[in-house]
Amino acid sequence: MALTKDEKTTLIKGSQRDEKDTGSCEVQIALLTARIKKLTAHMTANKHDYSSKRGMDIIIARRKKLLAYLKKENPTKYEEIVKQLKDKKGS
Repeated sequence: MALTKDEKTTLIKGSQRDEKDTGSCEVQIALLTARIKKLTAHMTANKHDYSSKRGMDIIIARRKKLLAYLKKENPTKYEEIVKQLKDKKGS
């Protein structure tokens, strides 16, 4: 369920603030979202994998905290990210 190096690289490049940015809120949210998607696919196939469910709940909570922080610090960037997440969720 871990992301491959190539997947991480493309996610980081897509949400960086500048060339050397690898740990900003936007990057972390993008990485957590990708992990949640992979775990969701795993959980649909393995409904009784409770340890993975617990891990996914922790990842969701971490992303929620990052989104709350971003909303407080930079509301316009928060709105942009939430819009992207809703667009991806619908497709």
